[in-house]
Amino acid sequence: MQLVQGQAGSEKRFGDPRAAAQRWQNAGAEWIHLVDLDAAFGRGNNAEIVAELIAHLRLNVELSGGIRDDDSLERALGTGCARVNIGTAALERPEWCEEVIDLYQERIAIGLDVKGSKLAARGWTREGGDLYETLHRLDRAGCARFVVTDVSADGMLRGPNLQLLHQVCEETDRPVVASGGISTIEDILALKEMVSVGVEGAIIGTALYVGRFTLEEALLAAQLGSTTGSYDT
Repeated sequence: MQLVQGQAGSEKRFGDPRAAAQRWQNAGAEWIHLVDLDAAFGRGNNAEIVAELIAHLRLNVELSGGIRDDDSLERALGTGCARVNIGTAALERPEWCEEVIDLYQERIAIGLDVKGSKLAARGWTREGGDLYETLHRLDRAGCARFVVTDVSADGMLRGPNLQLLHQVCEETDRPVVASGGISTIEDILALKEMVSVGVEGAIIGTALYVGRFTLEEALLAAQLGSTTGSYDT
C-alpha cells in the first residue's frame, strides 16, 4: 500500500507486497525501498513478513519505518535488508543516531522528511525541527547518504521538489536519494540532470502502481541502476 502525504488513513492498496517485490525484481530493479507502516505509526511491526520477503529476493532492500532504538534497529537489520533508513530517531535521539552511523556506516541512511520548511517526524505526524541544522549535524557525523522526501508531494503525482533537492545537495557532499512526487518520465530525466550535483537515485512508488510508466521505462530513462520500486507494508 501507499500513503498520500504520509497521512494515516490515506492508504491506497495495490495488492500483495511479495508479488510487487517480485515484479520490480523481474523488471530490473536493483533496490526496493520498503516501509513498515505499522512500525512507523507505532502499532507493531512486520519484521517477519519483511524477512520472508527479502529471503526470496535477489536484490537489495532498504527498510524504513519505526527504527528508533537498539531493539528496532537490530530487528530491522535482522530481516536481511541491505540498509535501513532512519528518520525520527535522527531528530529525537541524535547521539544514538550518530553512534549507529559510526557503527554501521553504509548500512545506515538518514531520511529527511520535509514538510514546508521543517522536518516531519513520527510517521510524519509531528514537526521535527530545522532541516539544515539536522543535515549539517549528520553530515559531520559521517552519514553515508540522505533520503530526501517532500511530504507534501508524496503520493500526489505532481512532480518532485527539485528546488528542495538542489538546496540539500548544495549543503552536503553525501549522495542524496530523491523521494516523493515522481509521476512522469520527464521527472526522471530532470533528476538525472542532477546526478552531477549529488542526486544518486530516486524512489518511485505511486506512479508505478497506477501505471504512469513502467519500471523498465524508468530505468531506461535514468540509466542509473539505482532507481527503485517502492512498497509500504
